[in-house]
Amino acid sequence: MRSNDDIVAIYQRHVKTVYRLCFSYLKNANDTEDAVQNVFIKLIRHRGEFMSSEHEKAWLITCSTNHCKDLLKSAYVRRTDFEVPEVADENSRLPFGNEVLQSVLALPEKYKTSVYLYYYEGYKTNEIARIIGRPASTVRSYLSEARSLLRTSLGGASHE
Repeated sequence: MRSNDDIVAIYQRHVKTVYRLCFSYLKNANDTEDAVQNVFIKLIRHRGEFMSSEHEKAWLITCSTNHCKDLLKSAYVRRTDFEVPEVADENSRLPFGNEVLQSVLALPEKYKTSVYLYYYEGYKTNEIARIIGRPASTVRSYLSEARSLLRTSLGGASHE
């Protein structure tokens, strides 16, 4: 069983990653904050032990992704049209109004997590494969297809 100090330490290490990943799915600050809270409640209830900081991070990424996908499947969310806010968030490395980030957020779900983990978190494709439970070749395909979609959505122009 984790102590309160352990939970606080894990939260401090990973809250920004969980927030950015949840926002990439939910595109709404209020729902993202609720999702982050729910993910960390699941951590508190989780009885398993983590072998390393990377293992706990992978668990949180998987938990966040699954939680957000479940939310998006709900009837309420399917009827709600979310817009990306045009303000910067202190928890993100990029402003939410950024055209590239908006295009990433608009990617189909199967690409979004791989793109986020590769470009925003710096994971290698074999590490992403382990986290999302897909072969490394599938992750590479997702990244390639996502880049192609991004080129199309951004008009083929070079963006920095």
